[in-house]
Amino acid sequence: MSDKIKIGISVGDINGIGLEVILKTFMETKMLDYCTPIVYGHTKVASFHRKALNIGDFMFNVITSPADANPRKVNMINAWEEDVKIELGVANETGGKYAFLSLQKATDDLVNGSIDALVTAPINKNNIQSENFSFPGHTEYLQERSGSNDVLMFLISETLRVGVVTGHIPVLEVPTAITKEKIVKKIQLINESLKKDFWIEKPKIAILGLNPHASDNGLLGKEEAEIISPAIQEAFDKGIICFGPYPADGFFGNGTYKKFDAVLAMYHDQGLIPFKTIAFDTGINYTAGLKFVRTSPDHGTGYDIAGKNLADPTSFMEAVFAAVHIVEHRREQENLLKTQLRSGGKLIETASDVKDDAN
Repeated sequence: MSDKIKIGISVGDINGIGLEVILKTFMETKMLDYCTPIVYGHTKVASFHRKALNIGDFMFNVITSPADANPRKVNMINAWEEDVKIELGVANETGGKYAFLSLQKATDDLVNGSIDALVTAPINKNNIQSENFSFPGHTEYLQERSGSNDVLMFLISETLRVGVVTGHIPVLEVPTAITKEKIVKKIQLINESLKKDFWIEKPKIAILGLNPHASDNGLLGKEEAEIISPAIQEAFDKGIICFGPYPADGFFGNGTYKKFDAVLAMYHDQGLIPFKTIAFDTGINYTAGLKFVRTSPDHGTGYDIAGKNLADPTSFMEAVFAAVHIVEHRREQENLLKTQLRSGGKLIETASDVKDDAN
C-alpha cells in the first residue's frame, strides 16, 4: 500500500479547458513522484478531449474506488454512466450538470477520508446551478460539505497571498457585508492558515481599506475608522501581527505587499485584480478554514480557447503541488503534536499512562 498523497481532481465544465489542463499536467510523469492522482470524470469524455488535443499516448487507469488507485498511474473514477454530448467552448446545461456530478463524487470521497485533498478544475458558476447546487461557487459548496463555520478565499503564489473578507457577492452589497466581527474572523483564519498550512511562525498581515485612499481620514467614507481599524486593533490585541488599513492602489503599486506574508482585501476584485496581475500564471486559489484541503487554478473555464491546445497548465500544476505541500505540512504538525505528547519515549494515551510517567 502506497503512502503517497491521494489527490482527487474534479474535471469542471466538460466544455471548457479543465480536462486539457489536467491532461497536460499529468503528461509530466514527474507529477507521479509527488502524488497519486484520481480524476473524477468519465473515460469517454476524457478520450474526446485527448483526441481534440491530438494527445495519442496518454491513458487513464480506470478504478471504482480510491482504495484501488495505482500510485504509478493517473487514475480515473467514472462519476456518471451515460454518454455525454460535448460542445467545446459552449456554456450550456450539460457542462454544468456533469461538472457537479464530478464535484459531488470527489467531495464525497474527500469528506469520508478516501482521498487526502481535492483540486477543482474551473466551473461556470451560472450553468452549474440546479436543485442540487445553489451556491455562488466552489468555496461555499465545500464550506457546507465540510461543516466549517467560516472559510477564507485565499489566493496564493510565491510572491503574494491575498484573502478576501467578502467573496462572490455584488459590489453594491459589500459595505453592508463588512463588519468588525467578520474582519477579525478573516484575519484569524489567515493567521491560522499561514502557521498551519504554510509553516510561517510569526505571520505579518496587511489589511486594506475599503474606500479610495483608505477614506483619506474620513473624507471619503467612515468604514475605515468605524469598522476596519477597530477590527485590526482587536486582532492585534489577540496577538496577531497585523497592520492597516492601507490604500489598495498604492499598496500594490509601490510594492508594499512584499513586506507582508499575506494581505486581506475587503472585497473580491480589490484583492483578485492585483493578484492576477502579479501572479496570473502561477497563482492558485486555496480555501482556508475547511476541515480538508482544497485548491484550484486561478483561472476560469476558458471557453474561448477550449479544444485549441492553447491552455497553460501551470496554474493547475501549481494547485496540485500546493495541495500536496499543505497535506504534508498538516501531517508533520500532527506528528509533532504526537511527539510532544510522548513521555519517556511512549505516546501518552490514557490518564493512567500520565500518572505512571509522573511517578
